[in-house]
Amino acid sequence: MSTTAMDQSVLMASLGPRPADALEPAMGGAESFTDAEVMLKVKAGDQSAFDFLVHKYRRPLVSFMYRMARNTAAAEDLAQEVFLRVYRSRGSYEATAKFTTWLYRIATNLAVNHARDTRKERPEVTVSLDEQDDDTGTTMDVADGRMSAEEALVRRERMLAIRSKVEALPERQRLAVIMHKYQQMDYKQIAEVLKLSESATKSLLFRAYETLREQLKEFV
Repeated sequence: MSTTAMDQSVLMASLGPRPADALEPAMGGAESFTDAEVMLKVKAGDQSAFDFLVHKYRRPLVSFMYRMARNTAAAEDLAQEVFLRVYRSRGSYEATAKFTTWLYRIATNLAVNHARDTRKERPEVTVSLDEQDDDTGTTMDVADGRMSAEEALVRRERMLAIRSKVEALPERQRLAVIMHKYQQMDYKQIAEVLKLSESATKSLLFRAYETLREQLKEFV
């Protein structure tokens, strides 16, 4: 079996259904380790450590990739590719920065390349009635009577407008906004991922949010 096939089989085993609490005993109390320390265990050959990282970061990465690709299948594939690259890079990993910085740098490079390769194929931005509002975490379902049909339509238009304008931002601004607003990453983490200074990152986000405020002022 080739190395690539072996790596993929290991990844598929990690992505398979497994209770989260089953990972911690194998890790010997994973909560007591930083992610970088867990990754060093992966480097040392600890498969359960890799399983732990996959289960911890799979959903955030799929969410990040979906906001970049706007395609569920592509988001799943891209997230899987991130973990595959993490596993293949385990031998050269050094804990010189936060694990999330290293992880999202890999994810960002993949997302940017995918966006450039599929620019003409990207679907129109849409919003489903049962999709969560990014700000409130609630859906637009009006069956419970808490929201009128008109209010639901206004919210839908607002969500659609926000997503459309975020996607129209220059590439670096869009990445920074997604990491800041949706992944809850701080300025320092974003700066490290994008290889910018913190002041440059703050300026980048300021320009992005100013643009969004101006373009979305009718919804504010």
